[in-house]
Formats: sequence, C-alpha cells, structure tokens
Amino acid sequence: MAKNRFNSGSGPSQRQLRVSELVRRSLSDVLARGDVHDPDLGRMSITVGEVQCSPDLKYATAYVLPLGGQNKDECLAALRRNKAELRHLVTKGLTLKYAPDLRFEIDETFDRMDDTRRMFADEHVRQDLEDDDIEDADE
Repeated sequence: MAKNRFNSGSGPSQRQLRVSELVRRSLSDVLARGDVHDPDLGRMSITVGEVQCSPDLKYATAYVLPLGGQNKDECLAALRRNKAELRHLVTKGLTLKYAPDLRFEIDETFDRMDDTRRMFADEHVRQDLEDDDIEDADE
C-alpha cells in the first residue's frame, strides 16, 4: 500500500480539517436557527467550539457548550436524542459521500483557559514572570 505523500505528520489531514470546519459551521447554523423540532434544544443557546472528524470521515465529534456553561448534561442529552435529525440537517448542504455520524462532547477548553488565567494571576507565578522580564531587559 502506498504511503500518503501529503500527510507526513500524525495530525489530521487537510481533508479532515476542511470537513470538520464545514460540519462545525453547518451544525452551528442549524442550532442557531432552531431547525430541530425539539423544544429543549430550541430553548438552549449552544456554542459549537470544534468538530473533529475521524480519518475515514464517518464520525464527527462536536465539542459543544451551552451558553453560560450551565445545564451541560441536559444539553448533551438533548443533542444525543436528536442526533439523527441533526445529522440530516447538517449534511443536507454538504457534498460528502457519507454523512458523518455525529457525536457530542462537552467543550472543556474554556475551563482550561480559566485555569491558565488563574495560574498566571498567582503571586508566585507573576513573580517568576517579572524576574524573566527584568533579565531580558538587562541583556
């Protein structure tokens, strides 16, 4: 079997990235318009932070977060309950051979950013950073 000449790294291919972004935009639009016939999803404002597709493009994992980060479990339950309808609405405008099976996970990147900000605001860390700035200015 020939080795893929264009994707030498272990990361996602350009096609995976392109399809992931198309699915993310389409899913975001569907959720914003409220096209799904579920009153629970209609009441929620959901942010789609990222979508990652599998190498064969048959699975797409959407990382979502409800507005304010509250009711995460209800949000995931509603999305998973309406997975088939969302899959149909999302891939309606896309020209793919297979409609990827949608999977939903909570997006933890905002929590990690808050933890990082808290860490940089810590007195000991700020002191270390300021010491590095002074050394850089002396050179």
